Amino acid sequence: MAHVAPQKNRLVEDLASRCAQARVIGIVNVHGIPAPQFQAIRKKLRGRATIMVVKNNLLRLALEKASAKKPDLVKLGETIEGQTAVVTADLNPFRLYRELESTKTRAPARGGEIAPEDLWVRAGETPFKPGPVVGELQKAGVPAAIERGKVVIKQDKLLVKTGQRIPREVAQQLARLEIYPLVVGLDLRGAYEAGTVFRRETLAIDEAMIRGQIAQVGREALALALAAAYPTKVTIGPLLARAHSNALNLAVESEFPTKESIKFLLAKAQSHMLVLAARVPGAADESRGSPSGSTE
Repeated sequence: MAHVAPQKNRLVEDLASRCAQARVIGIVNVHGIPAPQFQAIRKKLRGRATIMVVKNNLLRLALEKASAKKPDLVKLGETIEGQTAVVTADLNPFRLYRELESTKTRAPARGGEIAPEDLWVRAGETPFKPGPVVGELQKAGVPAAIERGKVVIKQDKLLVKTGQRIPREVAQQLARLEIYPLVVGLDLRGAYEAGTVFRRETLAIDEAMIRGQIAQVGREALALALAAAYPTKVTIGPLLARAHSNALNLAVESEFPTKESIKFLLAKAQSHMLVLAARVPGAADESRGSPSGSTE
């Protein structure tokens, strides 16, 4: 590192030391984040993660140096591109990803940005009083008009499609209408833990979907264990209940008297008796204890 200036060399040494000691090291994209929001993000993560902005070439040198203590950490340098910062944390990579995603907020466009989604204005009243605002909205493509002393948007209008650049005049009117199309925050491009580099696409999992899949697998495993009569701490209760039910059914079907089956056998006998009695003339009335119908 003789080619690095002394002050930069100290910075690399310090950063390499931090990376060597941290449980998790992450590379984040900081492009387009205003200074106040960046400071707010740092404050929110205080105590859980530390963010340090450094030039990319110095960051690569630090990762290379720290790789002596953390195998393959240098591979994390493949995620360095554009305006980046390094994050050191004690959180696991997936938790760190969720923490960073939670710092994101909506922000107004200034013009020239790529629309992350279709940008619509919806029909309805606005809080503006009649004046030059109507012409400015119309110039940006917003179907604005004055009705009953109020500025209204006559109909829904798609102003910018996904992937298109947002014109400056459109950005100004979107901000005026409090439509904030941009999402500003730290994008975790990659994270290192215990010899493994996790890319963003690996970390960006749908937690609700994963929980649902785990629950489904649990239900299927329980159903299989019950079908196979495989005893476990979870299945033993339902298996014993099913065995008891089967045993009781067998005792009733085979007319085997037990303390539990006797009441079902008596009920079954009474039912059969009533069916037979119904086939004998006059016997049905006698079985119910009613008069025979004879006269004196």
